[in-house]
Amino acid sequence: MRTVFPLPFSHDEVFSGEAGEKIPYHRMYGKQYCVPSLTVYTPEELNELRAAAEAVDAIYSKVMRFIQRYMPDSFLEGPLGIHPGLIAAARLESIAGGITRQDWIIGEAGLKCIENNTDTPTGIPESAALESLLIGLAADQTWTAPSAHMDERIRECFRSWLTFYAEQGLKGLVTFTSYGEHVEDRTNTTYLMERCREAGYDVLYAPLEELEIVPGEGLYHHGREIRLLYRLYPLEYLIGDRDETTGVDIGAALIELVHEGQLGLMNPVQHVLMQSKGFMAAIWSLYERNEQTPEYCGFTLFDETEMQVISRYLLPTYFTAAPFEQSAVPYVAKSYWGREGRGTLLLNQEEDLGTTEMNTKIQAQSVTQDKDEKDDADEDIEAYYANQPKVYQQLVPMEQASIQTEDGPYSGYLLTGVFVIGGRFAGMLPRVGEKVTGDMAYYCAASVRERMNDEEEKEWRSWD
Repeated sequence: MRTVFPLPFSHDEVFSGEAGEKIPYHRMYGKQYCVPSLTVYTPEELNELRAAAEAVDAIYSKVMRFIQRYMPDSFLEGPLGIHPGLIAAARLESIAGGITRQDWIIGEAGLKCIENNTDTPTGIPESAALESLLIGLAADQTWTAPSAHMDERIRECFRSWLTFYAEQGLKGLVTFTSYGEHVEDRTNTTYLMERCREAGYDVLYAPLEELEIVPGEGLYHHGREIRLLYRLYPLEYLIGDRDETTGVDIGAALIELVHEGQLGLMNPVQHVLMQSKGFMAAIWSLYERNEQTPEYCGFTLFDETEMQVISRYLLPTYFTAAPFEQSAVPYVAKSYWGREGRGTLLLNQEEDLGTTEMNTKIQAQSVTQDKDEKDDADEDIEAYYANQPKVYQQLVPMEQASIQTEDGPYSGYLLTGVFVIGGRFAGMLPRVGEKVTGDMAYYCAASVRERMNDEEEKEWRSWD
């Protein structure tokens, strides 16, 4: 059971001032999202997470380059599920490293990275700004904030991106966009924008709905051409966008501008390769066939250290459920483009009494904004994720955690998000929710306790 330290303040006391201004979505969908508590990690856990996350990020980048250079379009479109309209731009090699968030489970099997959000991760202001505010309320100098250097990592990342694009002739104002009426997305986007401004660049926020594209010519905002764009909008959505009035394929036109070198996108389009859940199965397939790669490309892809990283921190993941069905190992089915737990199924296999057949129990976590009723839009969203192709990953138990909420005590499961920005550990995003972590999970800020006496340990464990 993970130790959680409740702060001696109510939700309204914490979020009535600066904290509420920084995180205006501290309540979402009519319920509390941010709780005034701290998820406690040990220094040893933090050190291992930092090293492991950076090592896993390096593995992702290496496999991305391998796929860009050696795998045919049919592999990108088939096993990876990349939309054909994205493939040419996804092959463009930008600098490795970006703004990403890995999801980790800490349990009996050790640390395991179960996903990597490489295209449009959120939760950035919570980690970079709110975490330190909540730790400050603890009024205890022995607490440290694991996300303390996140702002600098963001600035470094934008400097790296914009230096690269400047060498390609793309300079000037950096435009940041998201759906303007979506408070969480807009807050995440403008937070990044301010860090970019601090890095020395001219910036502007432009709501996604105000952008205009002229196919083959350029992307505009109120007549001003955009050459550099950070967008908090998934590429798998973008590529299918079409203007119902004009009939223009907006997404395809924008991606063509990127491919032709007229627009610099952040995160770059290459990140869509890693965002696909199929990428996790590709890593595992290459790991299991590492000795065969010289026959294909003339070199061994992973060295001994990288093989150890994959074996220790990643999970067996396949394009088919057969390996798990044959071995009776519990597993998870994940939709290729699943987000916030949507399209994820937990499958627990148990032997029937008196038979040798396996009985598959399927638990589906459906995440909606309204738990009581689904309107047509909700059903369309669920169908979108449920009908996607899936990968199959070994199931590992999540660590339990109990927290105090406005609705009373809540016992759930901890998922530890780890931001890796520009290839370096940047911060943590702990969330406590159901066995499939959805957008109704609670954010409970990360903290590291350097010293803890026996009395404190006993008191905090009483919350477990």
